[in-house]
Amino acid sequence: YNLEVGSGTHAEETGRMLMGIEKVLQEERPDVILVEGDTNTVLAGALAACKLQIKIGHVEAGLRSYDREMPEEINRVLTDHVSDYLFAPTEKAKNNLLREGISEKKIFVTGNTIVDAVYQNIKLAEENSNILEAIGVNDNDYFLVTIHRQENVDNIQRFRNILEGLKLLHKEFDLPVIYPIHPRAKKRMQEYGLNNDSLTMIEPLDYLSFLQLESKARLILTDSGGVQEEACILKVPCVTLRYNTERPETLDVGANVIAGTEPVNILEKTRIMMGRSRSWENPFGDGRAAERIVNIINSQELCGL
Repeated sequence: YNLEVGSGTHAEETGRMLMGIEKVLQEERPDVILVEGDTNTVLAGALAACKLQIKIGHVEAGLRSYDREMPEEINRVLTDHVSDYLFAPTEKAKNNLLREGISEKKIFVTGNTIVDAVYQNIKLAEENSNILEAIGVNDNDYFLVTIHRQENVDNIQRFRNILEGLKLLHKEFDLPVIYPIHPRAKKRMQEYGLNNDSLTMIEPLDYLSFLQLESKARLILTDSGGVQEEACILKVPCVTLRYNTERPETLDVGANVIAGTEPVNILEKTRIMMGRSRSWENPFGDGRAAERIVNIINSQELCGL
């Protein structure tokens, strides 16, 4: 189904999705719906199902940044509290849910499906994408950047600071800084009159091309939770351009550091991660999370739970 929601405010997007998803659910009448992650789509899907008395499984349940300025944090919390099955990727995520009073009977630690996706697609990416050649960079010889979060790109001072920090990296390490620019970020750069000659800005990439670009990077700088996790799985050092993370496991194993958005801090944290050994263990599972989730749903539904 294509609901053709388009862009808008959070309320506009969520409202249109609620109406569209409700119609689909009324037509299909599923026993259970699965929502994954923390987008407006996830919240709309969970609310629509809840109102129709359809059971909900939340994949990636229990992630918390404890920053309510992030729209995604609100989506995560609300979705968890209306879900019937909470598929937590790690024990940390499970403990977050328990602290919020959610019944342990509803919580299942499965690992994260992002590991499944990376393991299943990395070979395809290597075989079918020539993105490094296309943009003229060599394996392990460039920085990869993603910046898209509302709290960064909609704040001119933060966005300016991040771009200044990236300029410092380019000057010190003399490596290409590749930035597949998000449409929102591109629009804000134009509005704010920001530019950065130190960046190699390219159009957004398909999943396989981006996965290859991640896997071959010397280091990744990002404000994306998913990219933090993918970097950890791929054993590529990561610097997070935020003041918190809902993936604290990446910090625990040494795959990631929090830099914030101040230029000097970005440079300092990058220096640290450039010297970091890539010997950490992946804390997000073995690539069989989807299989576990399906088995749990089948067994629970057969028992009438």
